[in-house]
Amino acid sequence: MGSSDRLFNRQRTVHEILGGGLVADVMLWRTKKLTVGILLVTLAVWLVFEKSGYTLLSLVSSVLLLLLVILFLWAKSAELLNRPPPPLPDLCLSGEVVNEITGFIHSRINALLLTSKDIALGKDTRMFFRVAAYLCVLSVVGGFTDFLTLGYTSLLVILTIPALYEKYEDDIDRYILMGCRELQQLCVKFDAEYLGRVRKWIFDFEKQKLS
Repeated sequence: MGSSDRLFNRQRTVHEILGGGLVADVMLWRTKKLTVGILLVTLAVWLVFEKSGYTLLSLVSSVLLLLLVILFLWAKSAELLNRPPPPLPDLCLSGEVVNEITGFIHSRINALLLTSKDIALGKDTRMFFRVAAYLCVLSVVGGFTDFLTLGYTSLLVILTIPALYEKYEDDIDRYILMGCRELQQLCVKFDAEYLGRVRKWIFDFEKQKLS
């Protein structure tokens, strides 16, 4: 299929659009073991939360407390028995990494605040309706599920939809483009049959008022 037969007339592959790195390989199942491992681990985490009644904060706190107690007892027993302490690596972030992270967060937050200001002041109507639609969808979806289930479902969608699209992209693009053409024709027909009449009625009404 040529670029004109692709969605948005794109010329890049799905792998290239997703970045072409490890993340794209995982999403498109190029590394099947890693993708399956991520799905199984997240499924296990979701089941633990659902069956145990733990919340994310309580589970993380319990795991960190258990790890801290084990390391503390290991270090004290090693000191009494003249054994080496726990082999912990030196955890330290370099100034360069901190500056990169800070700069990234700073730019993203500023962009978000600027966009929010434009929306609040009515300067970007299209973005307002887009954000409002996203928030409405999140509100409706959130009413049917909890955050953890939503997160796992979102991960499942991310790891399946792009791979399925890449596998059947020719058929999907063809049907979507056919649907878009049909919708465009319906819009033109609706505009000609109904909106045209409304505009003609308004024009005649204004003409009568002026006369």
